[in-house]
Amino acid sequence: MTCAACQANVTKAALKTNGVTSAEVNLLSGQLTATFDENVTNENNIINAVNNIGYGIKLFDENKNTSLKSQWQERKEIELKEVRNMKKRLISSVIILAFLMYIAMGNMVGLPLPSFITDYPLINSILQLLLATPVLIINRKFFISGFKGLVKRATNMDTLVALGSSAAFLYGIFAVIMMIKATLEGNTEELHHYSHQLYFESSAMILTLVTVGKFLESRSKSKTGDALGKLVDLSPKTANVIRNGKEITIEAEDIVIGDEIIIRPGERIAVDGIVTKGYGSVDQSAVTGESLPVEKSKGDTVISATLNKSGTFYMTASKVGENTTISQIIRLVENASSSKAPIARLADKVSSVFVPVVMGISLVTFILWLVFGKDFEAALSFAITVLVISCPCALGLATPVAIMVGTGKAAENGILIKSAEALEALGKATTIVFDKTGTLTSGQMSVSDVIVIDKPLSKNDFIALCGAIETGSEHPLGEAVRKHAEELKLTIPEASDFNAFQGKGVSATIEKDKFIAGNKRFLTEQDIDCTALDSQLNSLSSQGKTPLIFAKNNNIIGIIALSDTIREDSMNAIEGFKRLRKKTVMLTGDNKGAADFVGKNTGIDVVISDLLPADKEKEIRLLQQNGERVVFIGDGINDAPALTTANIGIAIGAGSDIAIDCADIVLINNSLEDALKATELSLAVMRNIKMNLFWAFFYNCLGIPLAAGVLFPLWGLKLTPMIGSAAMSLSSVSVVTNALRLKFFKSKLINDENKNVDSEQTESTKTEDVNMEKTIKVEGMMCPRCEAHVVKALMAIEGVENATASHEENIATITLTKDVANDILIKAIVDEGYEASI
Repeated sequence: MTCAACQANVTKAALKTNGVTSAEVNLLSGQLTATFDENVTNENNIINAVNNIGYGIKLFDENKNTSLKSQWQERKEIELKEVRNMKKRLISSVIILAFLMYIAMGNMVGLPLPSFITDYPLINSILQLLLATPVLIINRKFFISGFKGLVKRATNMDTLVALGSSAAFLYGIFAVIMMIKATLEGNTEELHHYSHQLYFESSAMILTLVTVGKFLESRSKSKTGDALGKLVDLSPKTANVIRNGKEITIEAEDIVIGDEIIIRPGERIAVDGIVTKGYGSVDQSAVTGESLPVEKSKGDTVISATLNKSGTFYMTASKVGENTTISQIIRLVENASSSKAPIARLADKVSSVFVPVVMGISLVTFILWLVFGKDFEAALSFAITVLVISCPCALGLATPVAIMVGTGKAAENGILIKSAEALEALGKATTIVFDKTGTLTSGQMSVSDVIVIDKPLSKNDFIALCGAIETGSEHPLGEAVRKHAEELKLTIPEASDFNAFQGKGVSATIEKDKFIAGNKRFLTEQDIDCTALDSQLNSLSSQGKTPLIFAKNNNIIGIIALSDTIREDSMNAIEGFKRLRKKTVMLTGDNKGAADFVGKNTGIDVVISDLLPADKEKEIRLLQQNGERVVFIGDGINDAPALTTANIGIAIGAGSDIAIDCADIVLINNSLEDALKATELSLAVMRNIKMNLFWAFFYNCLGIPLAAGVLFPLWGLKLTPMIGSAAMSLSSVSVVTNALRLKFFKSKLINDENKNVDSEQTESTKTEDVNMEKTIKVEGMMCPRCEAHVVKALMAIEGVENATASHEENIATITLTKDVANDILIKAIVDEGYEASI
């Protein structure tokens, strides 16, 4: 396929096949996706239908036993081979054309020519014929494709080029024959007349200029998939696995679920998995868009194609092959690039009739100029120019190149857009609806208020006691209290006789004193009077906080309130959506107090609380009935009904936990700002497509009348076939080049550079603040070689700036730039075969 007309022809052929219900053709990727009734037809019938109109087609083998990387490299090799062949054709054509132009027009610009060429017009014309013929042979592809399409009644751009070039060449042959006749008859006047009616240089120039355009277009189109190529290249070819107790290196595609894989510093992770031992600092920026490395230790999940910056760890493969995160991302981006946006429908309708209409206009132009008294040569020149200036390519490329670059750019930023339709609809949305927990908030409880009632007790002592009471708790509230005490680096006393009461609270004993912690109902059941706290409890509840009451020996000593913290990026994202004039709505199952508190602090326009998942779906339908185009942003699992009901569903998640099935767009990095960035990108892509379509239509609407000679009677303005073919080539290249501008897209509402600088400064500050030294007792070192093993193991841990070991004193001394847990240090030494303690 070479142009939009080809795309329309293939679509028509597929749809005409009995049993086919839908057919989508992508010019850029060269793919036909058809849906059909297996009881009526099959793949072979569709393939035959497309073959019958002159196009080569074969079934795409999704189950081919090769990796995505191999498939991508095979496809890129085919593209590069096509570009190389085109370059050879172009160079050969240009060299021959240079000699042809020298002979045909050299004397017009004062270039010296041999006398036998200038004095004998017939010899000159025959030389032009001999030089033009190889150019036509070199570029025979245009004639094979064009005339095959004409015979099969599936005309395309090649048909226009072939007709224009052939008409000029055949008329040139006619002129040569007439010159031979005039020479034999001795008719000098007729000989000189026809010597100026040779169109060989026009015929060759048309083909050469179109090839120039196609070559530049192919090079530009190959760059549109750069983002996808980068993703494919991230996947490592091999991995080091443990099998039968030995470490071996195998092909990444041979990894199976359950394989134990070793990841060393500087290595990329081949598959998704879970860390089983060791420690690493993983750069996930290429997949999730996170600017800083993420620390990984036992129990953490790791994502395929990410880079281990430091540390060594073992992992167990959990997702392999096509199921890995990177494979899913690549497949999603490919599918989105191959899909069609609704905005392209007008171009498709025009393309389906474009070539026949242009051929008709060319024929009418030829006849009218003859009727108006122009000679045959002039009328033919106008008709040929109409054929070669018309450009269905620009129409066909206007949408897909922008979609491919746009979806690739989104993937670079950790945003997966599943279809072109979703990309277009996102920018048109009028209302952005958010889930609260896990979307606007972190989904993790944290201490917001500490109220000490037992006045002799200091605030820190109270928090330390509360941390001790909650030591054995597995409830999120209890964990948040304990974590708060640990973060303050308080000395937490030892608790015993711990008991948990499901959904109510806990009890524990500290130094013979009995402590109880929980909600008001639980303490009332324990015969503790809480009525004096009603005003404080109601105030906290109204702010969306959860109060825990703590009592010592049946006397209340204080209250700790916890809240689900609002994400740092929520307010920035909502402010950005408002600047884009989008209405914001929050739907939540939480109580009104909690919902209103989050709504007020984030600046949400409308807050609707106390909803079940089914109620969220109803609220979205209600908004749609009121004429709103709704985007719903949720966690993609609990909010599945709402995600599927909304015009666009955006699942916010991290790494391999993305909920691809029910969402139109997936944010790999757990950030609402990416939803805003996706909306900005959608608007930028649609602006680019509209610009491309405008210039494609404008070019043809202006170029065809000019080529037909509408301005010639008034001002004598006439376009030659050579100028027409050059303009046609330029129009295709300009559309692709304009789409490539999207590669430089940056959010205007989010300043990533400043954010990254802030993050780096924060990390730097942390590093400067922490500069500690630790001494580890090591048993089992016998010699300097043992010391070297211990030092190497410690230096592989991120945060260790320097390490020394002494087998004589049985100690290792380390200098840290950040706080590293003792068990990580000890484990690194134990893994080397030594005993260690701090």
